Amino acid sequence: MTNMQRASHHELRRAFRALLASGSCYHTASVFDPMSARIAGDLGFEVGILGGSVASLQVLAAPDFALITLSEFVEQATRIHRVSRLPVIADADHGYGNALNVMRTVVELERAGISALTIEDTLLPAQFNRKSTDLISVAEGVGKVRAALEARVDPDLAIIARTNAGVLSVDEVIKRTVAYQKAGADAICMVGVEDFEHLEKIAEHLSVPLMLVTYGNPKLRDNERLAKLGVRIVVNGHAAYFAAIKATYDCLREQRNAVASDLSASELAHKYTQPEDYVAWADEFMNVKE
Repeated sequence: MTNMQRASHHELRRAFRALLASGSCYHTASVFDPMSARIAGDLGFEVGILGGSVASLQVLAAPDFALITLSEFVEQATRIHRVSRLPVIADADHGYGNALNVMRTVVELERAGISALTIEDTLLPAQFNRKSTDLISVAEGVGKVRAALEARVDPDLAIIARTNAGVLSVDEVIKRTVAYQKAGADAICMVGVEDFEHLEKIAEHLSVPLMLVTYGNPKLRDNERLAKLGVRIVVNGHAAYFAAIKATYDCLREQRNAVASDLSASELAHKYTQPEDYVAWADEFMNVKE
């Protein structure tokens, strides 16, 4: 396939299904615009991911506070899929609302061309003065999975249910993931898995493919062992995007002969998304006292 050619949406979805059905474990490329998607495909990555946090940074220059709208996220996914030659997973957060919103999310992202999407059971937007690790009930999570399956048209579009294994007991993780599997999820995504012992306790109860968000956890770097436990997709993070921020900053700084900064890429992202402003606004407008 030449650089100007791209596969059809259906071909990319079938390619992703083949990854899930394989006996191997694949690592995602973080793609955030058409150029990054084209580069990832040219370098031979088998799968990409459009992160919700990355989309918020790229589109809004805003922190990951569930501020990006569905339409903004879909627009970015559409741009990527105009040139993409690899299947891309969309991090669809909580589906932008309740189960009915999830249905709308699936319709729009399927039309945009994504190959798979994750729907998580996090309570978003986060309540005032709470971290975004509070979860909805298992029943509501199951409802979102079932709604997503009902809304899709192309059966090759993969619906992946996501939960946070880092804030739950092992028994609770098993309860949630088994419920989502029974609801028909094509795969289960987990963030916060600590190590292989932790993973093994959960994986033995599941038969669908697994996806892990590891952020480069050194305790989960044995690809062969991951594959044997059913892990087919690993998200190590979004280093490519942060590297792009750092490179842009350094280039513009040099043009202005500005003093070099020792801020890291993630520190630069923090500085220019101005999260303190959003925290102050939340305190003023959300911390309502009767």
